[in-house]
Amino acid sequence: MRIKCAACGCLDLEPGFVMDSGQSARGFTAWVAGALERGLFGGAKLMGRDKYVIEAFRCRQCAFLNHYAREMV
Repeated sequence: MRIKCAACGCLDLEPGFVMDSGQSARGFTAWVAGALERGLFGGAKLMGRDKYVIEAFRCRQCAFLNHYAREMV
């Protein structure tokens, strides 16, 4: 399946990912199902929630970033 840029319709997209370099980060970002709920110390509650790796594609024509959440973490 070819991915088309959501902004300009171009088919020339470069694959990549959005890096997370924060404390205890795994190096990539993830999409989590459901509204944000914070735990006792302010962090997001994640137990029992579906998580997907965010795939990012950069359009070589207009530089728009197209994000997709397809692969479960």
